[in-house]
Amino acid sequence: MSQPLTSLTGHTTPILTLPDAAQDIYDGVRDMPIISPHGHCDPSWFAENKPFNDPAELLIIPDHYIFRLLYSQGVPLEDLGIGVPPEKRDARAIFRIFASHWHKFRGTPSDAWFATTMARTFGITATLNSENADVFYDKIDAELKAARLRPQALLEEFNIEVLATTDSALSDLGHHKAARKQKLSGKIIPTFRPDSILDPKHPDFKKDIVKLAEVTGQDTEKFAGYLEALRDRRAYFMAYGATATDHAVTNLMTCYLTEKRASDLYAKARSGKITPKEAQVFYGHMLTEMAQMSAEDGLVMQIHAGSKRNTNKALYDKFGAHMGADMPVRVDWVDGMDALLNRVGNERDMNILLFTLDESAYARELAPMAGHWPALRLGPPWWFHDSANGIARYLDQVVETAGYWNLAGFNDDTRALMSIPARHDMWRRGVSLHLAAQRGRGILGRSDVDEIACLLCRDLAIDAYKLGKVV
Repeated sequence: MSQPLTSLTGHTTPILTLPDAAQDIYDGVRDMPIISPHGHCDPSWFAENKPFNDPAELLIIPDHYIFRLLYSQGVPLEDLGIGVPPEKRDARAIFRIFASHWHKFRGTPSDAWFATTMARTFGITATLNSENADVFYDKIDAELKAARLRPQALLEEFNIEVLATTDSALSDLGHHKAARKQKLSGKIIPTFRPDSILDPKHPDFKKDIVKLAEVTGQDTEKFAGYLEALRDRRAYFMAYGATATDHAVTNLMTCYLTEKRASDLYAKARSGKITPKEAQVFYGHMLTEMAQMSAEDGLVMQIHAGSKRNTNKALYDKFGAHMGADMPVRVDWVDGMDALLNRVGNERDMNILLFTLDESAYARELAPMAGHWPALRLGPPWWFHDSANGIARYLDQVVETAGYWNLAGFNDDTRALMSIPARHDMWRRGVSLHLAAQRGRGILGRSDVDEIACLLCRDLAIDAYKLGKVV
């Protein structure tokens, strides 16, 4: 028997409580509009504005932070609805499994994100467990049927000023076109993600090059036509509000080839006869080409490096990508970015944002690089490190060398729409703790602290992503 509704109130997990000096700073930024310049929400949510089906679809199935840890505890992904058609899922059973394991998330950022979401969005302040799972489920499920929790209304409730999605370079952006016709309180913009048409190692490279020709009308059998097709696609995305590209890189290497060498490797890639080493060289050249195009058209270039994808082969074969098995690896940023930066790194009007999963590179390479090259900005802690301790480590390691103005603010990088306010709240609390410590040591004065808090929580993201014409 489920517990009564009153069981949803009471003691819950503290959400990064702050001392008075940090609380004072936090009070000045806690209610600022959210800028979400990089993430993976589905644009169809905002175009169609359909209610979310159930709590499992809303909170569990899209959140790899949750299902990867449950999988590590022996829970089959199918039991969480992963890879199961919606009509065959038992949402309540999924939520019960989730609740029975919830105590195992203690100490993780997911614990604080979930507590924040429950308290602020659903008015639930109890800690989830197997005994109150059905009461949680029924309360959330009832709320989902209310108009205030439809995607378009959530933009206003969450005070989201800009939300960028991440879109295939071949997308027709149909959902973005439809969303633009809606009266939304925040802007929904696309991001150009061309991995499948730049990296010959991508499983869809050959077929996507053919589709690239179809959607642009360019002759992609020739390298020159391929480059023009890429320019066409970038311009198309910009016409619908895109301000950035996004590139996923495991082994970072950039180079710049002669036109003949690049053309020869492209021909090999199209035929499927390119070697792994040659594929790496071609992709390294194309990253540099993308940077040069950004210098021309103004799109911000994001490079997310240091994740080895799909390390659990059995899961990849059964469920595909994004199953929580991507793992951090070391990255050589100085050598890896050398060719690209020596072509465009001195450009003052372009922004290249670097994101790493290799925390050891913060103080050794990334902060010094961002503190030198005019084109570089350092992205916030990402993926495994956007936690309370990860935020503290990041700010401690990068500020002294890069300064604050060479950072890119914060982005939530999530598919889990409901967690966006909680993720930004954790960042704002972390920033407040950092700045309070800086002030306490006499490094910053009060006016410095107030200015930098606003920069880190909103203004730097607007500047780094060139969102001035969007907000």
